[in-house]
Parts: sequence; structure tokens; C-alpha cells
Amino acid sequence: MLIAASGDVHSPRFYDEFIRALDRMKAKPDLMLLVGDMVDRGNVPEYEKIYNSLFGKINCPIVACFGNNEFQPLRDEIRAKFKDMKFLDDEATILQIGNKTVGIVGTVGSLDTPTSWQKRNIPNIERIYQDRVGQVERLFQRMRTDVKILVSHYAPTYKTLVGENPNFYANMGSRMFEDVLVKQKPTLAVHGHSHRGVKLAWVDTVPVFNVSLSLNREIVLINTEEDLKPGIAKFI
Repeated sequence: MLIAASGDVHSPRFYDEFIRALDRMKAKPDLMLLVGDMVDRGNVPEYEKIYNSLFGKINCPIVACFGNNEFQPLRDEIRAKFKDMKFLDDEATILQIGNKTVGIVGTVGSLDTPTSWQKRNIPNIERIYQDRVGQVERLFQRMRTDVKILVSHYAPTYKTLVGENPNFYANMGSRMFEDVLVKQKPTLAVHGHSHRGVKLAWVDTVPVFNVSLSLNREIVLINTEEDLKPGIAKFI
């Protein structure tokens, strides 16, 4: 199975670069994953540009999570406008792709240290982030599929944040998710948010791909038959 993945377009900021990356992608993926921050600062009209750029070029299921720039009050509007895309917000879905059942859990993710804005504006944000980890684990526990994928915006490990300022790792992801990866052993995890991290790291036997457009400058392609062996960091 060939998976295409991207995020952090922050349209309109990197929209043109996203279009060029799509144009360079000659392969035909079986599944497209979007890891959030496709638009900048809640700019919902820009999501229509993203949507239009995909359809006609991407002829496969598209599954997305939300990022911190897809503000919570706007998410129902985004879901309603773009029904051909499957948005997961602490939710799971199961797809049949070829002869494989593919289970996907999608979430914004968690931060070990919420931002100062979040602390001021979101009551009990620390508890929300802690509870989210357990919720994601329970979704995986109920999943019986051939392939299991975690799609998150924030990093589910600090390992893919190497290259960012270590003082801000806790503001960019959560190591609490590492226990979920180790125990539930999804086939792979993809995330964004980190524009200067590393493209691939391993948590136990689970490959974690940072698919941020700003880092990769391309749509990331992951071949589940070839690219998921420990020690291999091959991007098609």
C-alpha cells in the first residue's frame, strides 16, 4: 500500500509550494493523510483551495486530523463543507484498501506543556491532553485491522523533534504517546507541527514520520511493503 502524507501548508503561506509538490508527485497513492494546519489561523476559505487542489490529482480516500490552526469552533464547518474528506478528531475509522483493512486513529494530539495561550483560554487543558492519550489508546485497543495508523498534528514523541530548540519540545508534542505506540504497536504514525525536526524516527518497532511540508518540501510517500523496516528511512 502506498500512503501519501502532508501537513503544515498554513495556506495561503505555503499553498504554492504545496501545489508544486503535488505536481511533482507522479505516483498514485492508495491513501492520502493530512496532519493538520492545512490553513493558517482558522482561515476556512483557504481550505477550499486545498480541497480543490487535491481532487483531480488524488483519486483515493483522504483522511485528515485537525491542527492547532484549524480552531476548535470551526471544525464542524470544515467537516460540513468537505464531506468527501474524512476528518478524525479523537476518532477512528476503518477503510478497505485493496485486500487490507486499514484502521486510522486521528487526533490533534497532546502537549506535555500547553502553550501560554492555551493555559489562559482553555480550562483544564492539562487534563484534556492527559485524557486524550488514554482515549487514543482505547481506540487502538478496539481495532482489529491489518494496518493501524496514528495520524496526529502534534508529535507523539520527542524523537522527531530533533533539530528544533529542545527548550520547546514539550510545547510541540508529548512523550505520553510513546507508551501508546509501544503497547498498541500501530503499523506507523504520522504527524506535523514540527517544521525543523527529522523526517523519521523509531519508537520501539513503530516508525514515526514527520510529514510537515516545511520540513520535507515534498509530499511524503510511504510504501508499507518496503519502508517500515527498522533502520530504513526510504521515501519514494
